[in-house]
Amino acid sequence: MAKPSSRDFRHKLPPDLRAVLQDDGDLQEKWDSLTALARNEWICWMTSVKQAATRNKRLGRLQEELMVGKRRPCCWPGCPHRSELARKWVAA
Repeated sequence: MAKPSSRDFRHKLPPDLRAVLQDDGDLQEKWDSLTALARNEWICWMTSVKQAATRNKRLGRLQEELMVGKRRPCCWPGCPHRSELARKWVAA
């Protein structure tokens, strides 16, 4: 069986983030300047929480941090779906 690539773990743009980007041209420009991997990290970071209140806080923080030039979520180990363990689990 072929080993999954990082492309296999891309997250879809959630509707709430899509709406925020559509409403703010400057934010959309910053978002578009990110690599696909960086966008995936932001999406996973924002959506990986259990509570809606936390997700909303992260959406706000994503907006603030992108506007000041941050390229990735700070203090987060990265998308767990891209880890070697996740790849083994998906392949099983």
